[in-house]
Amino acid sequence: MTENKVNWTGFSKKSLEERISLLAEKQLLSAEHLDNLKHNRQLPLKTADQMAENVIGTHSLPFALAPDFLIDGKEYQVPFVTEEPSVVAAASFAAKIIKRSGGFTTVIHERQMIGQAVLYQVPNLRKAQNDILAQKAQLLVLADEAYPSIVKRGGGARCLTVDIKDDFLIVYLTVDTQEAMGANMVNTMMEALMPTLEELSGGQQLMAILSNYATESLVTASCQVDLRFLSRDKAKAQTFAHKIELASRLAQTDSYRASTHNKGIFNGIDAVVMATGNDWRAIEAGGHTYAAKDGQYRGLSLWTFDQKQQVLKGTLTLPMPVATKGGSIGLNPSVQTAHDLLGNPNARELTAVIASVGLAQNFAALKALTSTGIQSGHMKLQAKSLLLLAGAKETELPKAAALLLKTEHLNLETAQTILQNLRDETT
Repeated sequence: MTENKVNWTGFSKKSLEERISLLAEKQLLSAEHLDNLKHNRQLPLKTADQMAENVIGTHSLPFALAPDFLIDGKEYQVPFVTEEPSVVAAASFAAKIIKRSGGFTTVIHERQMIGQAVLYQVPNLRKAQNDILAQKAQLLVLADEAYPSIVKRGGGARCLTVDIKDDFLIVYLTVDTQEAMGANMVNTMMEALMPTLEELSGGQQLMAILSNYATESLVTASCQVDLRFLSRDKAKAQTFAHKIELASRLAQTDSYRASTHNKGIFNGIDAVVMATGNDWRAIEAGGHTYAAKDGQYRGLSLWTFDQKQQVLKGTLTLPMPVATKGGSIGLNPSVQTAHDLLGNPNARELTAVIASVGLAQNFAALKALTSTGIQSGHMKLQAKSLLLLAGAKETELPKAAALLLKTEHLNLETAQTILQNLRDETT
């Protein structure tokens, strides 16, 4: 986030050095993190060796920037980590249009994590449920005592409920994890409760663990798009808006479409989650479960065409338990740079940014699908990837890409032939 006014026009056409120079000129990064970018400093191998088992190296992905997101009245330059060529371009396109229409607004419904303690072979499930609930206050204290540091920071155990499902007795604990995602915190609390829960229920411990279905960490991102920015032709703009609304409805009724619809949303979400050092697997698991919360898998976003106001309105709600502290966030220089680019947001602010990116990505995909088709944009960027794989030099890319896009078969063999022909012409 920054108060500096930056002209991002042509940012994608600049060289890598020119992009970093712009970030420096506009003071969008600290000197330390600018230096990290200039020298491409990433996760040190020695650090990586302590983070996972059997380490033999580190694995790199493109670290990119989608500029000028207007979210809750603030401007953000959003870091993306993704290998898919069209994702950053699509997000940047959507961010520009939605900013002109007023930007994104978000609501953080709550930010608490849920843990489960599961018991089996309980002699009397109903009695055990009542006995545990009778000791609710003491159990909450016991949970806090298991992790006193979070209580000092203003968080801690907040609510305890008990449910009977099949032959299982399940105790749910909600925890305010503050700036952390809180997996270790919640797991520690749940395990601390288990001896007492076994005693109260007369049952046996099956497991005690955090749930990634974070229904107490929901966020909603909303935006609207003025039809003037869909097309200068009013009738054509209305057609676009109507088709995007229909595409949204299709994702609510057809699970085959919903799966791809949501994958497009996560193209953006995962890229920012990875850039900021968060657990994209947990976000995906919770998001997809939420998409099926009523028994059918559906699209996570909704788009409606308001004909009276002549605007297209979009909303996206999903669980988003991300963190700004803990885990590996402080260990990776690229992750630290990502947080600096965003203005070092707190967890709620980061949640708002990521949800808005998901909605932007969804808008860009639906607009492409219902107008020019998805392949047009994909293929322009795919052509570059094929040529690089074929061994193209940077100076050869513009002309070679233009020729490759005109061919009938966009594949590696064709890319190699075009490169060879160009080189033969210059010798």
